[in-house]
Amino acid sequence: MRLRALLETDALGLRLLGGEEELDRSVRGVMTTDLRDPSRYLSGGELVLTGLAWRREPEDSERFVRILAAAGVAGLAAGEAEISSTPDDLIAACARHRMPLFSVDETVSFASITEHVVRQVSSERAGDLAAVVDRHRRLMTSGPAGGGPEVVLDLLGSDLDLRAWVLSPTGRPIAGSTVAGAGPALPPAVSAALAGEHLAAVRAGRPDPHRVLAEGHTYSLFPVRSGGRTSGDPRETLLSDWLLAVEADAGDWPDERLDLLHGVTQLIAVERDRRDAARTVRRRLAQEVLELVQAGAAPAETAARLRVAAPVLLPGLGTAPHWQVVVARVEWADSELPGGPVAQTLLEEVLVDPGASGTEPSDRIAVAHTGDEAVALVPLPAGASPAGALPSDALAASPDAAGVTGTDEGPAAGERTAELHAETLLAAIREPLSRGLDGDGRLTIGVSAAVHSAEGLRGALEEARHARRVAAARPGRVSAAGHQELASHVLLLPFVPDDVRRAFTARLLDPLRDYDRRHRAELIPTLEAFLESDGSWTRCATRLHLHVNTLRYRVGRIEQLTGRDLSRLEDKLDFFLALRMS
Repeated sequence: MRLRALLETDALGLRLLGGEEELDRSVRGVMTTDLRDPSRYLSGGELVLTGLAWRREPEDSERFVRILAAAGVAGLAAGEAEISSTPDDLIAACARHRMPLFSVDETVSFASITEHVVRQVSSERAGDLAAVVDRHRRLMTSGPAGGGPEVVLDLLGSDLDLRAWVLSPTGRPIAGSTVAGAGPALPPAVSAALAGEHLAAVRAGRPDPHRVLAEGHTYSLFPVRSGGRTSGDPRETLLSDWLLAVEADAGDWPDERLDLLHGVTQLIAVERDRRDAARTVRRRLAQEVLELVQAGAAPAETAARLRVAAPVLLPGLGTAPHWQVVVARVEWADSELPGGPVAQTLLEEVLVDPGASGTEPSDRIAVAHTGDEAVALVPLPAGASPAGALPSDALAASPDAAGVTGTDEGPAAGERTAELHAETLLAAIREPLSRGLDGDGRLTIGVSAAVHSAEGLRGALEEARHARRVAAARPGRVSAAGHQELASHVLLLPFVPDDVRRAFTARLLDPLRDYDRRHRAELIPTLEAFLESDGSWTRCATRLHLHVNTLRYRVGRIEQLTGRDLSRLEDKLDFFLALRMS
């Protein structure tokens, strides 16, 4: 805004004392000071408001105005609340340094002038930024990539002093401002909390922006909606759309600023769609391999397709990698919404390198979908994994290659393969996705062991599907299981019919529960500790801080109430399974 506009605003009570020829100067901010030397706080373009407390003698005016002029101040306004009139020496000093000088009526507060200037300057800067954003959007939609979301986030930071980040639905940081002074990145816990709140708000149909308080800071969340939505159901892209998190309370923002931020989200959505388009080749490769495996194609044919896929997924690897299969299913209650495409985009997000940022595809994962499930083909180079090739916090080096030796079902003996692990995959995403799925949705994931040839892929696919079924039998909105659990009784328990499960556990455990309720005897905890101690009286007594005779009395009471003998392997196994199913 111009100084002239301030003079023409009657409500501000400004009277021009000198510098009429300089009234076209731009005002970029406002500062109130009575310091004798405020230079360290000036950056240029300010309207300085002062009560003249710094003036002790006429010579002080010259020094003060000279400091303001050297700093590039736009103008000076002196308050008359404490003095009868503006000193002549100040008027003369401003004339010598070509500094526009105003007097402020004693009935007008400096706060009123500050609020007016800040509001006008912010609106003008927002308009300038909106023009830049609109131009940038036109360039991006019609030509090559324009630098990613960082470009527009930097504009928000430099022009509107807004710290902002682009986050995935799991809370993974996609982009943040890179300008100097933008501040640290969002802590992972805050990112996950913001993503969860965003998903919950979208599910509830609340209008955006969604305002959230996290660790003492207020954030406003704007959805970045994909252009590929084909229905009116928000669940179609709920688990794939990004969000823009701004550290500010947008509740009192004018419509112009809200429109600007929505324009920014549209700009970021262009980059999101561009990234999805870049995944087309990997998706097609995964679909071709999946169709060959499911059709029972000859291993040589599948191997030929894998040789084509390997350089795309792991460029520069040089040798054929091992492979792991991950199967995911997203299911919605009382809905015909297809789960396959949703699970595909979600798997691509879950399996992306969590250390990567930006919009260019950093993942090396090929994901296809068939029916209601998505299938990911994950390359695993033998030995140390190349940087950026695999999810860094979702890997664990297995000393014996996950227990699989040199057969068609796993890596050769002695090789070390970094494998994906089900629980580690979900550690960072369970909380936000549970919020997004709350009410009527579930995500279940199964992870196979690593295989080193085309012959092993069919078995790996079935293994991952079995593991996913084990995960589906567990409680919770988000669940996963790995191949290690398929060699355990855990594989069998989820498929026991509910009525059989209830009858079996009730027959064995209800007498003990009833006795515990009446006598507070802790027979159930004693039984659990006895079985976990492999029937050792000494270890169990030590664990429970009991005398061995007390332990023998409790075990005898368990046997009396149930008619079982805990020295028999069969009865121990029955109790163990009953506890696991209860």
